[in-house]
Amino acid sequence: QVQLVESGGGLVQAGGSLRLSCAASGRTFSSYAMGWFRQAPGKEREFVAAISRGGGSTNYADSVKGRFTISRDNAKNTVYLQMNSLQHEDTAIYYCGASYSPYWSRAVREYDYWGQGTQVTISS
Repeated sequence: QVQLVESGGGLVQAGGSLRLSCAASGRTFSSYAMGWFRQAPGKEREFVAAISRGGGSTNYADSVKGRFTISRDNAKNTVYLQMNSLQHEDTAIYYCGASYSPYWSRAVREYDYWGQGTQVTISS
């Protein structure tokens, strides 16, 4: 079992930056591909970024490519999402997920564990 706790959300102005962190419990963090998803009010949870077990492969939604960077530190059991050039449309609750798979996935159903989420609000 893996428990995930996100942090780093907040209120920032458009054009600003935030770095989200997701800390995982347990000693098997490196067995999981990790992903970041977000959910805005009235919308479905959507894929943002994902990273493979070892960190050598990443994937991004088109809407964040070039602005967001996902990374992981397996020694610290933590995955990060660096978000730059934030836009009002990035406002959402951001969730990290863990998938017992060596490869990243864009599909919500492929993730076995989820954190509670962290709110990101961008003021225009």
